Amino acid sequence: MSRFLLVFLIMEAVLREQRISTRRERLEEMGSALCSALGSALGSACDRMLSRVKAQGKIKEEIGMAALMWVLHSERPLRVDELCHALAVETGSAKLDPENAPTMRTVLNCCQGLLVVDKEASTVGLIHSTLQEYLSTLPHLFDRAHSTIAETCLTYLNFQRFKGLPASDLPDPAQEPFLGYSSIYWGTHAKRELSDYAKSLALKLFDNYDDHISIKLLLKNVLSPDRFSDIKGFSFTGLHCASFFGIVEVVVALMETNGCDIDKRDCVDHTPLMWAAKNRHEGIIELLGKPGGTSIGHKRKKVKRPPPEPGARKRRRAT
Repeated sequence: MSRFLLVFLIMEAVLREQRISTRRERLEEMGSALCSALGSALGSACDRMLSRVKAQGKIKEEIGMAALMWVLHSERPLRVDELCHALAVETGSAKLDPENAPTMRTVLNCCQGLLVVDKEASTVGLIHSTLQEYLSTLPHLFDRAHSTIAETCLTYLNFQRFKGLPASDLPDPAQEPFLGYSSIYWGTHAKRELSDYAKSLALKLFDNYDDHISIKLLLKNVLSPDRFSDIKGFSFTGLHCASFFGIVEVVVALMETNGCDIDKRDCVDHTPLMWAAKNRHEGIIELLGKPGGTSIGHKRKKVKRPPPEPGARKRRRAT
């Protein structure tokens, strides 16, 4: 009620002025004051709602805050089933326990009204864009958000059930709803914030990466339909993947592996350096573009030089 009264008083003060130019100046002054007052009121309301989320008890607080973190920091709006499966993943576990997945009704209750479901798109979002702006001003609200998301995605991709799936077949999204997001965006989160544990999970994934189902999902997302349909086999190494995402620490670790070929071409005829250049990852370009490189254990193909012309050495000596 006080906010509506404030608006009324501002408009009355503006209309009291006789000149249009003066009215415009007064309106700008009052508008700034109104935005400041409403912003302060919004901040206070959000703080109270967050306090209610944190005061529910440990389990409900964990679900509520984790859901808010995912919705605030995800690369795209998450579907209902994606969010529920993401919340079910226990970082570092070997398999998913379906009983860990909360219902959407539980998630909404734990978030105390801060989240809503878009029924038409079946996606989850914050109640208003201004809430997104306000929460973004609280840097310590979710410590390590991107590394936590990367760890969750990599834990999911390391499940044995996915390592055994051939890349030629795609599982039913209804059965594996979190597989697509994990495959396409884990590296984006890891590039923004990489924990030591996320790095170890990435290297574990790359230990047995040939023909992993996530390769197909990633390439399907970045290639044109015609280019994707032309692929015969999904040859794509861990170095290609880390270079695609631009994760310097992982690229360095892979280059230190004996026998790592930085010039190897993948199923779309790209080298790791080509992926890094395409996505403008300058740190990776600098690493992979260095000539020679035997000091860090990778091998580069030798360029064959043509034999010297007969008598060329003698001519040089004569000069």
